[in-house]
Amino acid sequence: MLETPEQSAAGRFDTVLIANRGEIAVRIQHACRELGLKTVAICSEADREAPYGSTADRFLCIGPSSAAKSYLNQDAILLAARLAGAGAIHPGYGFLSENAAFADAAEKAGLTFIGPTSSSIATMGDKISAKRAMMAAGVPCVPGPDTALPDDPDTIERIALEIGYPVIIKAAGGGGGRGMRVVPKADVLHEAIALTREEARKAFGSPSLYMEKFLEHPRHIEIQVICDDHGNAVWLGHRDCSMQRRHQKVVEEAPAAGIVPDIIQPVGMACVQACLQIGYRGVGTFEFLYEDGAFYFIEMNTRLQVEHPVTEMTSGVDIVQAQIKAAQGHVLDLNQGDVTCEGHSFECRINAEDPNSFLPSAGVVTHLALPTGPGIRVDTHIHAGYKVSPYYDSLIAKLIVHAPTRAEAMARMREALAGTEVEGISTNIPFLRALFEDGAFAQGETDIHYLEQWLKLRRAA
Repeated sequence: MLETPEQSAAGRFDTVLIANRGEIAVRIQHACRELGLKTVAICSEADREAPYGSTADRFLCIGPSSAAKSYLNQDAILLAARLAGAGAIHPGYGFLSENAAFADAAEKAGLTFIGPTSSSIATMGDKISAKRAMMAAGVPCVPGPDTALPDDPDTIERIALEIGYPVIIKAAGGGGGRGMRVVPKADVLHEAIALTREEARKAFGSPSLYMEKFLEHPRHIEIQVICDDHGNAVWLGHRDCSMQRRHQKVVEEAPAAGIVPDIIQPVGMACVQACLQIGYRGVGTFEFLYEDGAFYFIEMNTRLQVEHPVTEMTSGVDIVQAQIKAAQGHVLDLNQGDVTCEGHSFECRINAEDPNSFLPSAGVVTHLALPTGPGIRVDTHIHAGYKVSPYYDSLIAKLIVHAPTRAEAMARMREALAGTEVEGISTNIPFLRALFEDGAFAQGETDIHYLEQWLKLRRAA
């Protein structure tokens, strides 16, 4: 097959196929247009009426409603890229964004994968190899070996005793809160190992596990990095993503409250050094647990994060454009000294779900009112008349605010939530409004377990 001009060299492209849907497809489209790039939108049968289809240069249906037969269908996506003359693929988040095999297939097809190389994805996608790489780069890690758990029961017991109970068992290829189990004491260790191995085998295709110390009251802190192919890398401050329900983030903020520069600075620079050591390209996020003034690496997301807007609002850097420019081979246009994070930002994930049971809510949006004003941003793909599909993630919008201080940002978010109306379906907006009235959250006195405990108290009341 002859290469198109766009495919003749890595980084040389003028058309991007967006291998995703929903609000992130809209976000990537905006970034591409501002860079003068054409876009190709794809859809499943369920998304044929998606509004972003009409604003793309090409709009192609690639399969049935099932994600497995459309947004996860690698062959269909690569064929669509070839038919549309695209020279690059942006995977967004979720779906195939951290699939090393897909990145490799795109590379072999002569396409630029807007993300890290397939080898970087493979290294960081396996939690054991990622931990090993981070330890080599001096990034602080959760106590525990950087090897997979053996099969021998006596050796497993010895490892657990050396770490100290409670421990947590995790799938090496896991993510999204699946494939993990807390073990409070020795007499339930082997049962937990057996259950987690089987869960890992079914969910991720591998029974490989590892063990770490279970931190009982940590916060979830993230560090955003951007790297080019020329040996340059920077980190863009930090985020707090501790407000989680069933290991899924609900509210994110930047910066993380109460973490002084002297503590975070060496960790951020260690993340940069790790990127340089593994030859990382594009954007990525280092995730840490933070407890008693210490950071512990847990994983790296080798893609754009859902919560990237809070870092954009505080740093002033367009992270999606930076990601695309890195894929084009441009030299990073800022150094660490140029990075200044100002003010405070919150993001609320607005989901189509019941605010009490959290069950998904599909249907037609009959009325939509979105807030406007200084320091308010809404990333969404929906409109009045939009049909929310039952086939995909329930995220329908992200509400982001920015203000000079954390207290002012919280007040702005309360006002923005009050002005957000979605009718025709159920949403979690009432839940978010209540959360932003909570005193402990307002004071920053929360950890990753706080939201679950808060919900239990509300149900009991």
